Amino acid sequence: MTVAQKRSTTSKFENNFLSSLQKQFPDLIPPAIALAIFLAIWQLFSFTPGATLPGPIQVIQDTWILILYPFYDKGGTDKGLFWQILASLKRVAISYTLAAIVGIALGVLIGVSKTMSKALDPLFQLLRTVPPLAWVPISLAALRQNEPAALFVIFITAIWPILINTAVGVTQIPQDYNNVAKVLQLNRRDYFLNILIPSALPYIFTGLRIAIGLAWLAIIAAEIVMSGIVGIGFFIWDAYQNNNVSEVILALVYIGVVGLILDKMMVWLQNKILPAEQK
Repeated sequence: MTVAQKRSTTSKFENNFLSSLQKQFPDLIPPAIALAIFLAIWQLFSFTPGATLPGPIQVIQDTWILILYPFYDKGGTDKGLFWQILASLKRVAISYTLAAIVGIALGVLIGVSKTMSKALDPLFQLLRTVPPLAWVPISLAALRQNEPAALFVIFITAIWPILINTAVGVTQIPQDYNNVAKVLQLNRRDYFLNILIPSALPYIFTGLRIAIGLAWLAIIAAEIVMSGIVGIGFFIWDAYQNNNVSEVILALVYIGVVGLILDKMMVWLQNKILPAEQK
């Protein structure tokens, strides 16, 4: 590639980037203004007499080292925020994947079988209302180890929206589709792959999107009360115990950003998989 061609390619990239930025700029202004107002109000409240919550400027000053060095690792639970969040995300990934597999399978079973629905629905409706923290002592008593207990808490919290939305999606399959399947004499496998799953996918993705948020919330709650495990939840509890409120606030910002990214990733995956008419 010649120098002229390289310059032309660079120029096209810059023009495309600027054009994309200009298109998105109007959408970025309102949230930027809202964020600036929020930070200003927060900072003003921190100046009031008797205020114990540090303002955003104080938070940055107190946590500057943590912000600049998120990758440090001194062994044990003394690790940077990158490793804390990574450990939490690994737990969420394992339990969320299991919850998705089990939830979709049970949701399909309940959706296609009225007998199974009548038998299991009351039990599921009872269990799904139990808060994540309430599962912590049960999981610790049954599993006797922090790591498996944390995974179970995430799993039991995330499974319900997946299961329920999948079951609803299966029951909402249009009757015309079922009539076509009967006319074509589709076997169970073909019906499952070509009728049931495609029709229920919008409901399944709704459940998956809700569940990823709940899974992220559950891991924070589980890690806070389970001492001695690396994770952002334990980091928050340890900072609070040492009266490092600024570190707690910084961790909350990280949690919110990661939660937002997880939700956007699920939306992106949904847009890639679902047909346009089902979005």
